[in-house]
Amino acid sequence: MRIADVLRSKGTEVATIDPTATVAELLARLAENNIGAMVVLGDDGLVGIVSERDIVRSLHERGADALRAPVSEIMTTDVATCTPDETVDHLTVLMTERRIRHVPVMFNGRLAGIVSIGDVVKSRMNELEHAQEQLEAYIVQG
Repeated sequence: MRIADVLRSKGTEVATIDPTATVAELLARLAENNIGAMVVLGDDGLVGIVSERDIVRSLHERGADALRAPVSEIMTTDVATCTPDETVDHLTVLMTERRIRHVPVMFNGRLAGIVSIGDVVKSRMNELEHAQEQLEAYIVQG
């Protein structure tokens, strides 16, 4: 299964935030959207990603002062990305090796979606269910 297939079923909407927004604003948007990470878009496109893990680290280091800091100070700038043509298996390896749970999907230099570890698990479960249905049909016919 390809990343494009995952996006086709889940949609391409991506919650984004400006690097100048405060961490407090980020927290509000994460809660509002019930998500665990946001892509950070600047004037030149993708500049980072910020996750709950980044927020926790910042709060641990700075305390409540972290809430007034701009997102740019806590975001991850070495962003792992993928393309719609890559496979879910490839993305699984990337997520495991980098210990990340959210990967922006880029197409022609533009943000085309985001895939989470939950999306990967859901696609794998769908594949397993389909394989089970095929095996059951084969047994019944045989």
